[in-house]
Amino acid sequence: MNSIFKFSYLLLLLSILSGCHSSAQKKDTYTSKIDSIIQNSTSPVFNGVILISKNGKTLYSKAKGFANFETKKPLTTDSQFEIMSNSKLIAATMLLLEVEKGNVDLNSPIKKYLPELTQNWADSVTVHQLLNHSHGIVDLQKPLAFKPGTDYKYGNLSFNLVAKIVEFSTKKKYSEVTAVLFKKLKMNHTFCYSKDKTQNLATGYFNDKNVLKPVTTSQITPESLGADGIISTASDLAIWNNNLHKGKILKPESYKLMTKYTILSQHNFFGKEKEGYGYGIRIIEKAPVKYLGHTGLGDGFSSVNLYFPESDISLIVLENQMNEDSNLYYASEAKIKDILLGSEVLKK
Repeated sequence: MNSIFKFSYLLLLLSILSGCHSSAQKKDTYTSKIDSIIQNSTSPVFNGVILISKNGKTLYSKAKGFANFETKKPLTTDSQFEIMSNSKLIAATMLLLEVEKGNVDLNSPIKKYLPELTQNWADSVTVHQLLNHSHGIVDLQKPLAFKPGTDYKYGNLSFNLVAKIVEFSTKKKYSEVTAVLFKKLKMNHTFCYSKDKTQNLATGYFNDKNVLKPVTTSQITPESLGADGIISTASDLAIWNNNLHKGKILKPESYKLMTKYTILSQHNFFGKEKEGYGYGIRIIEKAPVKYLGHTGLGDGFSSVNLYFPESDISLIVLENQMNEDSNLYYASEAKIKDILLGSEVLKK
């Protein structure tokens, strides 16, 4: 009997250990799959940094490739990237902080805060419509493309104006106002781009069939900082997510305004169907798991910043290359996103 008891106990122990091992393997599946994407991508080759964090703690962090292909300087997890249109969420946040102070009314016409605008439509386009691209502005010197609030047209111009409203309200330069917030959040490697301030900025490259051409002039100007002008790192963006989405920057009612949508738009990275667009952020509800996020592209850089509220997980992917072929935009990023969407880590 004693032998039988020992044998049964041994079988039970092995079963428990096997279950634990199987569970651990299941938990780690997404990391090995992402590793495979990084190592085996060929068209295009992945060259960038990936960070996955939960509640402010890093779950996965990898850097692959070069910050500069000419000098062979390697990318590190602290390398800085132009995040391009992911800058829009930061601009929207800065403006909402002014709304909280009572300095800006979202439903007021933009003429109130941009008195230099002489166009007739400045009296009809509202601040709210700038923030969700439902304004109809295609050019400062042209008529509106549609009646404000009735349609969606994405572009940088509206967020150039958002930053100007922030400057009007604060009586300070946009770069100065953002610097104060970044310092407060301890985002020590994040700042507004300027030609004389590059720090650890990677070189951006255009990728034409895996032939990389360095970008020598930037599309960012002092007037476009709200739309595409932020330099940051993956870890700093994780700090940003952990503060913004956890109520540490905006009041709950402001955050609700940011993530509530009255307009729909379609973007290939997020799927073929139209999804909600809030203030500088997309609200994706037709995926297996709801998430929020944005993309950025330009100057030889690609950026993706996603947040999954139910599991409190951030996915940040930054590359210092962008493809000439638009069909290959965010090629590796889309695969990494899909791996995460299918993993158990989002279900906890």
